[in-house]
Amino acid sequence: MANAYDIFSGVCVFVVSVQLLRKVFPWIYENLLGPKLFGSAVKLREMGSWALVTGATDGIGKAYAKALAKKGLNIVLVSRTQSKLEKVAKEIETESKIKTKIIAVDFTSGPEIYETIAKTTAGLEIGVLINNVAMCYANSERFLQLPNQEKFITDLVTCNIFSVTRMCSLFLPEMVQRKKGVIINVSSLSSVMPSPMLTVYAASKAFVTKFSDDLATENSKHGVLIQAVLPGPVNTNMSIMPSDSMSMSCSPKTFVDSALATLGIARQTTGYFPHTLLQLVMDTLDFVSPSGARLFMLKTMEHVRAIDYKGTK
Repeated sequence: MANAYDIFSGVCVFVVSVQLLRKVFPWIYENLLGPKLFGSAVKLREMGSWALVTGATDGIGKAYAKALAKKGLNIVLVSRTQSKLEKVAKEIETESKIKTKIIAVDFTSGPEIYETIAKTTAGLEIGVLINNVAMCYANSERFLQLPNQEKFITDLVTCNIFSVTRMCSLFLPEMVQRKKGVIINVSSLSSVMPSPMLTVYAASKAFVTKFSDDLATENSKHGVLIQAVLPGPVNTNMSIMPSDSMSMSCSPKTFVDSALATLGIARQTTGYFPHTLLQLVMDTLDFVSPSGARLFMLKTMEHVRAIDYKGTK
């Protein structure tokens, strides 16, 4: 009897050990060893002569555009405001001596904007696509209290979900035909952790995360690399976190430099190690007490909301 118990215990220890190794070793490689020691081996310039970045005039999108320009890619900048596009294009051309094109479209508009993008980029070899454009909440808010709810939800879903799917449908076919290309879809850490008071935004980003993973599986055999990047707090105009809770935040440039180092190493990444630690903490709390994790996030976002409204008075 004792011998059978020892065998059973040994099998249990072996199974648990294997499962831990399956999780721990990839995590260490994707977040520490790979990016820090080796960096990305993906030669972006070989994917095509042009990169296209949506939401390219501020924050993470602008940082991606500048980083790719420094790697020698010509840049198509797509955003809403013509004057800001012209300013960023001039900055990039001065700093990196590459070509730029600008396309002023509003991603909350209808399907016609994708006809404009297709016509403007006709003949360009788009080797890298950065789907960065997104809408977020002005302030954290409960779903039923969202201001101008119907229009806001329609615009957010159109911008955050429809843009990613349509931009991929525009440029993925040529990448598949050439058997090379890179698509980076900027999601959010909120897509994989409890996010009360950001419900519609977080859900839209959960779509981006899931869509990216399955699209990557479909197209890996065609030589197209698709990555979902899930940033935590970054110092951008979209951030709604108060200054006293931004200790894990970073500049867009720091974030993008870090995220690009994971390309080809991690299919899904927070892009920045402190954000990975934040996800690890929340995953651990969720494992120990799912209800506790959700209550903690609700209280945190209520605190954020209180600061937001106090600051607007």
